[in-house]
Amino acid sequence: MKKIILLVETSREFGRQLIRGIARYSRIKGHWSFYREPSGLKSSIPGLTTWHADGIIMRNSQIKKELLDLNLPTILVLHDTNRPGYLPAVVTDSKVIAKMASEHLISKGLKNFAFCGFDTFEWSNSRKLHFKNFIEEAGYKIHLYEQSARKKIPNWKNEQAQVLNWVQSLPKPIGIMTCNDDRGQHILEVCKLSGLKVPEDVAVIGVDNDPMVCELGDPPLTSIALDTEPAGYETAQLLDALMSGEKMCGQEILVTATHLVQRQSTDLLAVNDEEVAKALRFIKHNAKNKLLVSDVVKNTFLNRRSLELRFRKTIHRSIQQQIRSVRVEWISKLLLETELPISEIIALFNFSDIEHISRYFKKEKGMGLKQFRKLHRHL
Repeated sequence: MKKIILLVETSREFGRQLIRGIARYSRIKGHWSFYREPSGLKSSIPGLTTWHADGIIMRNSQIKKELLDLNLPTILVLHDTNRPGYLPAVVTDSKVIAKMASEHLISKGLKNFAFCGFDTFEWSNSRKLHFKNFIEEAGYKIHLYEQSARKKIPNWKNEQAQVLNWVQSLPKPIGIMTCNDDRGQHILEVCKLSGLKVPEDVAVIGVDNDPMVCELGDPPLTSIALDTEPAGYETAQLLDALMSGEKMCGQEILVTATHLVQRQSTDLLAVNDEEVAKALRFIKHNAKNKLLVSDVVKNTFLNRRSLELRFRKTIHRSIQQQIRSVRVEWISKLLLETELPISEIIALFNFSDIEHISRYFKKEKGMGLKQFRKLHRHL
């Protein structure tokens, strides 16, 4: 039986999902024994060095050097450009995450945007950079929160007043992307303290789709779901190969966004153009039906050309792109969160056959229905 040092926190959805994937691989292929130390990492060093482990999966823990000195097959779960180049790592696809967040907020008709993260973490800064790029490419200005220059990460109690003042200073209404759900919860807290309405004044979107954090929010927090559990399985699979002799050469396991779970924190339409707003509401309420651009146009007082021009000016999408985006998000949710066979999903959305819906889906997600479900679903 292989012995694995597993130092991944379970207080966050990311860590819990990663461990679920690792455990699934162990049950099916590995039958491994795991060493977990929930507290007192420093005191665990003697035990770790004499435990005769076969491999390591860990976040950037405070005993990283001591563990690396064991010279065991190791996979890091972190963004760190300064990590030894030969070490494999689990990283998140910040560009895809930021793109999904920016498109969602822009589609709400917002004109003001901001990002709030943790400046000491590379993964947060990467999401900030990509979100900034997407917002500026769309022609808007972005406001970036900057933490006080400190070596240590400030605790929330000490930082709350600074975040509150920053949120109050922003133009309203505004859409704020946060680096993760915890940061999203922080923004919701300061909005409540300052009397700002969510989502009318401030729309907030997080990352990780941690049910505990998102549903605790008042209002509940919109978030981007990641395929962390399948990445955990892939991490264990790679570690197994490394323990069997495969060379460590900087392999990367990518955790990417699967779909967006909208909750009340972004449930708004900040669109001044009443005809565009009317069309957007019509699309949202009829996405499961067979929906054509002409159907949307008929629901307004405009001709097709005028409505198309206003759509592109207001939300930077065509009518057809908006229809596809809303329908594909519905389909993604059903694929990943239900047991419905694809044949039943086809029936729900009035598609003629699986080839038709797969082509439609692939235009938005880059892969077909079966591949998407197989790749991203938690099993």
